[in-house]
Amino acid sequence: MFVTSTIAALEEGIRYSSTKQKAISTNLANVDTPNFKEKTVSFDQVLQAVGEKTGHLQAKRTDERHLSFPLPGNGGISLREKGELYNHNGNSVDVDKQMTEMAKNQLYYNALVDRISGSFQSIETAIKGGK
Repeated sequence: MFVTSTIAALEEGIRYSSTKQKAISTNLANVDTPNFKEKTVSFDQVLQAVGEKTGHLQAKRTDERHLSFPLPGNGGISLREKGELYNHNGNSVDVDKQMTEMAKNQLYYNALVDRISGSFQSIETAIKGGK
């Protein structure tokens, strides 16, 4: 099929956004659960997964004085528990923060879907001979 490094990166971004939405939903569903710890999603591991999938994700240094950018080892998306307490019952979920994160994630997801749609439209145009 026509999977470019751009499309692969966008797919991983969408997968990240979907996983993040699930974590936010879980956090909000458990806002009153005693001792529940907020779940977060790590984006740096998404970058690693894209690099492994496409073989093209590398930081470019334009000057030898610039820092190198080695990617971390594990790959994939991981959930982490945060330990800060916001409620007297040991719960660490901050509803306002979760709602803000949900709104940001929705904008991010919509931008990715729009971009991947444009990529597929470009491929379709090329297949049709520019018509």
